[in-house]
Amino acid sequence: MLLAITIWLFTLITVILFTDLVPEMLELASGQWFPESASVHGAIVDAQFYTTLMVTGVVFVLAQVALGYLVLRYRERPGQTAYYYHGSNKMEWAWTAATTVVFFLMVSVGYGVWLEVYVHAAPEDAIQIEVTAQQFAWRFDYPELGVTSNELHVPVGRQIELSLTSLDVIHAFWVPEWRIKRDVVPAGPGGDEIDRTVVVTPDVEGTYSVVCTELC
Repeated sequence: MLLAITIWLFTLITVILFTDLVPEMLELASGQWFPESASVHGAIVDAQFYTTLMVTGVVFVLAQVALGYLVLRYRERPGQTAYYYHGSNKMEWAWTAATTVVFFLMVSVGYGVWLEVYVHAAPEDAIQIEVTAQQFAWRFDYPELGVTSNELHVPVGRQIELSLTSLDVIHAFWVPEWRIKRDVVPAGPGGDEIDRTVVVTPDVEGTYSVVCTELC
């Protein structure tokens, strides 16, 4: 009985938090989880994230409600004798099939978003920028201008092709507002086999941080 009460309280708290926070996040579109998007593909990344959050949240709540009900319904009672029940093959097939379908749908949609963000060639007029990571700094080379800087400056509305490399250890290039993150590895054996370019089109003017997400 205590277990059933604990599960129901946990489920109730989870439902309250989920139903209060998710609509607010969906309304803000980027609010508590991400900063405001500043690239053309930011919207589809956010939509994928919130869709995944909604689906997994609903499944979690339903599973907790079912678990609490079963624990309460089939709890130990005076004078009741336990008996063995094999189960229902039809029910097991049904929830396995449903889970498989939902999983593959989410993977398919997520894979499409990943392809849209990371797997496409830059146009010929894209601005070329060479990004070099090291402990503990970034260097940005603009070969078309012959300029080197420790700050990244790009125009709004132009596609940017970033070529990433590292002088020492593995780093990770991340601009949260652009919704892109890519590992930066040293050149040489192994590193030359990894795609080290990323294409992004900034669409909101502003000042953003270039973050390294590796513990370098």
